[in-house]
Amino acid sequence: MGQHKQYSPDFKVKVVLETLHGQKSQAQVCRENNVADKLVSRWRQEFLERAPEISETARMRSAEQARIVELEHLVGQLTLELNILKEVFRRQIHPEPELRF
Repeated sequence: MGQHKQYSPDFKVKVVLETLHGQKSQAQVCRENNVADKLVSRWRQEFLERAPEISETARMRSAEQARIVELEHLVGQLTLELNILKEVFRRQIHPEPELRF
């Protein structure tokens, strides 16, 4: 029994995009890449089915990145406030002597 050739995800995407681009027929792309037409058809179908999922994932990542920026800003603001409060507290515990002229 023969083993099936394993193709990398990058290779599959490259082949599928070549077929979707439309400058070459699917048969020509298959010949140039030494891949069975039926296999490329399956890759193409999977690609088209998962395209909305990939788009949604990218949108979610973008929202997550925005939230991270917001939280980093909040951490910076709270750090500044904490440092001010520490300085006020330090001055109350250890007041600086008044300078007299």
